[in-house]
This record gives sequence, structure tokens and C-alpha cells, in this order.
Amino acid sequence: MRAWTTLCAAAAALALLAALLATSVLPSGRVDWQADLVWQQPWRLWTGALVHWSWHHLLANLAGCLVLALLGWASEPGGRAALAWFIAWPLTQLGLLLQPGLHRYGGLSGVLHAGVAVLVVMLWQRKGRERALGAAIGLGLLLKLLSEQPLGAPLRTVIGWDVPIAPFAHLAGAAAGLLCGLLLLRGGKR
Repeated sequence: MRAWTTLCAAAAALALLAALLATSVLPSGRVDWQADLVWQQPWRLWTGALVHWSWHHLLANLAGCLVLALLGWASEPGGRAALAWFIAWPLTQLGLLLQPGLHRYGGLSGVLHAGVAVLVVMLWQRKGRERALGAAIGLGLLLKLLSEQPLGAPLRTVIGWDVPIAPFAHLAGAAAGLLCGLLLLRGGKR
């Protein structure tokens, strides 16, 4: 559990730091995810998730970090679950290359979806209420992804958001988290 909550806290703290530095020291264009630069500047596989296009965008993702930390506190994921989520982080950003219309991206939402998928895999391997909770969260995640139509336009304007969203990032994150969870959590706590 400690590794999971540490990863949640680190993601939140680094995203907040990136937002504070973006105004003067570290312009977002130097660290956001850019399809044309990802191979020449591979750090963007990590830093792209830390860039947020507005304070509203950042606050929503910080709330997502808090939700994942609380889910982790309640479900006690081990170090392997945290490792699966950690590995899914850059894989989420690599997955963005599968959406050719997405040229730039910033935000933790894809990585947060990866964390949810890892928790779903972990909970599904347990019994009783935990398995049912994993199934419910997994179904909710699937319905959310389907409702966003991630294979459509790369960016969408959504009422209530001051920046366009990139639904494919959510799909890429969920897929990366599912893959890493399945590979690293086989035979987990039951």
C-alpha cells in the first residue's frame, strides 16, 4: 500500500511543481508529450503526464490522484501493483502514437486510467466483495471509455471543461494498466 500511495503523491506533487514552474522556468512546450519528439526526447514519456493546460485541468487530475490513493488505502495493493502502474505510465504515453491525429498531449488522466485498470486486475483476483468491487469499477471504466468514443476525433470540447480532452489517452492508459496488471499481478492475493 505504501508504494501505491507514494506513487499517487509523487504524481500529484510533480504535476503541481510542473504547473508552478510552467509560468517562468520550464515552459510546457519543453516537457509535454509531442508525437514528433517522443523518440528524440524520451523523457516526454514521463513528463508529458505532468503538464496541464489549465488550473482546472490540474485540479481535476489531482482529485483523481486522491481517489486512487484512497482506493489504494482501502484495497491495499502491494508493491507489484505499484510497479505495474509505474511501468504503465510511459506505456500510456507510447500508446498515444496509435492516435495519429494527436500531436500534443498533457495531463495525468491517461496515467490515472492506467492506475484504475491495475486496481481492477488486482481486485478481480480476490474473492467476495473485493472481486465484486473490482468488477463494478471495471464495468464503470469500460462504460466511461465507450461513452467517450476514444477512436473518434483526437480532441473533444466538453461542456464544463476549459481545455479539450483526449479520450484516446484514457483508452491508452486503461489498456497499458490492464496489460501491466495482468503481467505483474498473476497469482496475486486471493
